Amino acid sequence: MITCIGTKLIETKRLMLRKFEYTDDENMLKYWISDPKIQSMYLEPVYTTKEEVRALIGKYISGYEKKDYYRWAIILKETNDCIGQIAYFLLDKNNHFAEIEYCIGSLFQRKGLATEATRAVINYGFEEMNLHKVQISHKSINIPSRRVIEKCGFVYEGTLRDFFYMDGRYVDRLYYSILKDEFI
Repeated sequence: MITCIGTKLIETKRLMLRKFEYTDDENMLKYWISDPKIQSMYLEPVYTTKEEVRALIGKYISGYEKKDYYRWAIILKETNDCIGQIAYFLLDKNNHFAEIEYCIGSLFQRKGLATEATRAVINYGFEEMNLHKVQISHKSINIPSRRVIEKCGFVYEGTLRDFFYMDGRYVDRLYYSILKDEFI
């Protein structure tokens, strides 16, 4: 049975994963939420104004009132900047699994930070939420995301062919999972 405890602070060597705050708006605009390349990989809209971002943060903050809501700002400890986000956006209480989504600004990619955040959230899911399985997916064109998934030890489960239509072409969606007893 899943234990719904909500979004709580998670600390890693280089990161702090915490609830979003309105003061994250400038970093979000600077590093990721206004970047069409980053946002298109997650089918999220591009935000260009502080007002739009603050409205989104408001939705996140109101979500924190629910014990089955899990969304973290990825904060780089060294600078205290919000460099991305990570969440359990799908929670299946009947079958004891959740699905992760994440994004990280392009300046911070290929440094192991997304892997560090993802491992921490997987651990949170297994140890704090009592999940049996964590799943994740990526678009076939998102090779950096595939590398994060592989480094975290996920097992490939299958491909949903031509799942997304992007920029005039179809793109596959690849699914992976990891079970509690497989996570090291």
